[in-house]
Amino acid sequence: MDMTENLRPSGAHPTDQDPTSYAYGNAAHDSGTAYDGSTAYDGVAGGYPPPPPYAPTNNHRRAKRPVALLAAVALAAAVVGGGTATLVGQLNNGSAQATGSTGTVQGTTVSQSSKGTVSGVAEAVSPAIVEIGAASSAGKSTGSGVVITEDGEIVTNNHVISGAQQIEVTLSTGKTYTADVVGTDPDKDLALIKLRGASGLKTAALGDSSQVKVGDQVVAIGSPEGLTGTVTSGIISALDRDVTVAKDDSGSSDQGQGQGGGGQQWPFEFGGQQFNGDTGEKTTTYKALQTDASLNPGNSGGALINMDGEIIGINSAMYAPSSSAAGSGSSAGSVGLGFAIPVNTLKADLDTLRAGNNS
Repeated sequence: MDMTENLRPSGAHPTDQDPTSYAYGNAAHDSGTAYDGSTAYDGVAGGYPPPPPYAPTNNHRRAKRPVALLAAVALAAAVVGGGTATLVGQLNNGSAQATGSTGTVQGTTVSQSSKGTVSGVAEAVSPAIVEIGAASSAGKSTGSGVVITEDGEIVTNNHVISGAQQIEVTLSTGKTYTADVVGTDPDKDLALIKLRGASGLKTAALGDSSQVKVGDQVVAIGSPEGLTGTVTSGIISALDRDVTVAKDDSGSSDQGQGQGGGGQQWPFEFGGQQFNGDTGEKTTTYKALQTDASLNPGNSGGALINMDGEIIGINSAMYAPSSSAAGSGSSAGSVGLGFAIPVNTLKADLDTLRAGNNS
């Protein structure tokens, strides 16, 4: 063979350098194979294929790393997204709802009930609170009472009905009944009366005064100055407050107001009289709940109610400033110092009242 003979194939580039092979797309392409699968590069200078737009590589592991990284990022996004969905679900009472691209959350009102509000308590309990008119030879006094049975048992203060010759009760509906005294306990200033011919009455639920705490919100309902169904509210100001009052309401007509004279103070007021615990043997002392809910003459025997609508006390006394005890002839209004007999005292005494043992 002639050593000067050109061994390059026809049409090859006139150079002594051999063509370079490129690996592309997992396939090696030599100088005799075109990218489109043909075997010649006619018309192309030198017959070489054009270089790829980026450097090819045979490292398959390296190509997988970005994919694995993207997968990890996607997984992290799913975890974060799941936490967000859980939070939204909690905000929507455990119901995971779609929030959309704007992040809008389906909401609802915070309160859909009047339970636990003053208006809700008033609406629920007012039908069980009555006005009591007690007529005696000394005149007529007005108080309040709480219905505890459907057939007309009503709890009130002893001083409201003491000495009464006739008792008339007016319901929240305006309907009136005549009532009889069932039993009284002057030492606890409690009394039980019964309506004649009543049935199907709205009754009040008796709560547990041992659970009452200072600062608890309360509602008072009664008939101050004959204003039936008056609602006031406040808190429990103190517990176990010693209150001394008269055992009965004898001599409680307007002429009896301001007794004691001489500028003496008579801070606890009942039916026109003021007492400070210095009225002789006809007094009694009991432990009371103190409240700043407004109480006025006529609230006696009414209800002190917690925010669950339960009776926790029977309103019984109020503080009367000394100006009303100086013979002015008119009663002072509430000054935020009211007192109620704890309902547990009533519950412990209820059987005795029904038996009429202390009447």
